[in-house]
Amino acid sequence: MNYLKATPIQELAIPKILEGRDLIASAQTGTGKTAAYLIPLLDRISHTNHDHTSTLILVPTRELAKQIDEQVEGFGYFVEANSIAIYGGGKGDDWDKQRKALETGADIIIATPGRLIAHMQLGYVDFGKLDYLVLDEADKMLDMGFSDDILNIVAKIPVKRQTLLFSATMPNKIREFSKRILQDPEEIRLAVSKPAAGIDQQFYLAYDNQKLPLLAHLITNSPKPVQSMVLFTSKKAEVNSIVRALSKLNYEARGISSDLEQDAREVVLRDFKNKAFPILVATDVLSRGIDIDNLTHVVNYDIPRDAEDYVHRIGRTARAATTGTAITFISDQDQNRITRIEKLIEREVDKQSITEELGLGKSPVFDPRRFSGRRGDPPRQEGRRGDNTRNKNRKRGRGDNPRQSQEGTPTGEHQEGRSDHRRNRAEITPKPQTEAVTGSDPGLNVANNAAGQDKASKRKKRRRGPRKEGRTSEANPVSVPSVSAGE
Repeated sequence: MNYLKATPIQELAIPKILEGRDLIASAQTGTGKTAAYLIPLLDRISHTNHDHTSTLILVPTRELAKQIDEQVEGFGYFVEANSIAIYGGGKGDDWDKQRKALETGADIIIATPGRLIAHMQLGYVDFGKLDYLVLDEADKMLDMGFSDDILNIVAKIPVKRQTLLFSATMPNKIREFSKRILQDPEEIRLAVSKPAAGIDQQFYLAYDNQKLPLLAHLITNSPKPVQSMVLFTSKKAEVNSIVRALSKLNYEARGISSDLEQDAREVVLRDFKNKAFPILVATDVLSRGIDIDNLTHVVNYDIPRDAEDYVHRIGRTARAATTGTAITFISDQDQNRITRIEKLIEREVDKQSITEELGLGKSPVFDPRRFSGRRGDPPRQEGRRGDNTRNKNRKRGRGDNPRQSQEGTPTGEHQEGRSDHRRNRAEITPKPQTEAVTGSDPGLNVANNAAGQDKASKRKKRRRGPRKEGRTSEANPVSVPSVSAGE
């Protein structure tokens, strides 16, 4: 396995795991966390005659499940330990294979929470004698919404067990979550190491609709040829459009996201590792499930939510005293994330603005205090403007946001931003005037209006005189169609 010296996380974690203590450990991706728990657990398995599944490892992605399964195969070659990876997205017969493996039993089960829950609900999964529970990349599992599934699984396994929680970051939600499943845990927290000196970190200010042409320019004019690049985006819908744009530049690129079938994903990853094509476009959710290093370029098409993830991503390049390029696009509403990244890496990176000279229009001005950080909100103009002017722009649905698509749909990164934008649209969309007269029940309205509508109309005419041409009777208003923002 080519392990010559223990990494810091392995040096600290292995003795505590062998003592039988619960453990919560934080260390960045690529520091050997998987070996830190597999080695002591395999040692335990080798010295105990287990006739049942002893270890359950929960992970966020299929790629990570397969990766750990392969590592168990390597580490466990001389201890006669077996394992099975349980995950969705494969062919139909994969379910039957997984069911048979769960019924027969394996020393170690590596599973994504959703798929495991599906098997457990059918009644043939027996974790009654489980000894060890491991949560790997726990922060990513919580970000993906697996907390309820994890708690459901925990409720069905023995209370008396050893629980190990490993995470690349340690936000408060992880600490609160760990209190519900761990008992008096030991804690190891290693500081996130700074990016290697050989990484050329480049920040470019750009609205979402400027990113693709800007990316094309940077790749075409890169002083260092693009030999192996991973581009991370937070939106599945962007993957294919980015791949097509790169193909037009005669760069062979392929995309990988959760929409792709498992077999196809494995082929794409294998071909990329074998240098069959130079550029891989991957969704943010797969950023920790891809075991790929020694890249010449990393592109943050969208800025990661956690500052630590930025370090993890760009750390895939400039390995072993080599050099690499890390390109990050900064849109208007993501600027607060940049300040957190710079605080973490303890340096300020120059923010370049070149879109105007490329004929792409003005780029956002870097001013994190001006923007709320909610993607989907229209940016404010430079200089101070009155509230009335901004409100008028919002009611017209125009504003000054070149990031907004022609249909008025926000091109935001996260669903949270989209929902905020929809709420804003709902608030500013004028209601049809017919509601004021007709109400919500047409039958009631006809009954209520039939008797008094004509009399009311005649009284108003006598009182006000004849209406001018072009005005519409208030008693019978014309329905005004609702105009949503951006139309």
